[in-house]
Amino acid sequence: MTRPTPLALALPALLAGATAIALAPIFVRLSETGPVSTAFYRLFLSLPPLWLAVTLFDRAIGTRRVASRMPWLALSGFCFAADLATWHWSIVLTSVSSATLFANFAPIWVTLGAWLFLGERIAGGFIAGLVIALSGAALVMGVSMGVGNQLAGDSLAMVAGVFYGGYLLLTKFTRAQLSTATVMFYSAVASAACLLPAAWLSEGVTWPASLDGWLVLVALALVSHVGGQGLIAFSLAHLPVAFSSVALLFQPVLATAFAWWLLAEPIGWWQGVGGIVVLAGIAIAHRYSVGRS
Repeated sequence: MTRPTPLALALPALLAGATAIALAPIFVRLSETGPVSTAFYRLFLSLPPLWLAVTLFDRAIGTRRVASRMPWLALSGFCFAADLATWHWSIVLTSVSSATLFANFAPIWVTLGAWLFLGERIAGGFIAGLVIALSGAALVMGVSMGVGNQLAGDSLAMVAGVFYGGYLLLTKFTRAQLSTATVMFYSAVASAACLLPAAWLSEGVTWPASLDGWLVLVALALVSHVGGQGLIAFSLAHLPVAFSSVALLFQPVLATAFAWWLLAEPIGWWQGVGGIVVLAGIAIAHRYSVGRS
């Protein structure tokens, strides 16, 4: 029996990663700590399993190759820390659906960056797929710009999308030379180092008051970060980053379904139509991006 190649596994891994990170806003809502502290614990609690993965599967740790990429790994960690801090605050201030949608405007910035900095060719058909997928995501969310806290939350989610776009581009760049485990571990160290003082200054670092609160944070770290972001980092070594960012629009569809199921946030029939539109846009983008990494 022929073993699947990494390229054949890349798209399923990307979609599985999107499913895992779609649970992140649910965990943030259930967290007993502040939004920035929750982001810190997400990274801090992910470090032991990531370190274990590095020591077991990557003999390149500590080599010159890793050292030469350390500035890029640190910058990647900073972008992810900024993304998490702004996104977690947005989840508190607006709905899960709105926060997830606006944070997932990242494909716009990733597509531009992939063209400018990574030399990825962007076909007209790909742009059409991107626009269709974003339109479907907006339909899924069924959101409009609001006032007060909703407006602040939506705006923070848009800022988060810019930082997440930077994180995806940097992960694509570093994954070309380093393993998934190494990229994930060092960027997580940098993210945690950025988030600790941010949490202390904005909230005072807090910790959960109950066992359930700790279990929520552990689940956020293991499911959404180690599992979800790890699968996405793996896939980025084998897929064009512009297409990968579009495929991650599968996440808002799932996040809305999870919010309906677990948090009783209402959904309508148009959101089912929007999910179909998102998948159609991803399929079109995939057709015009295959083999262009």
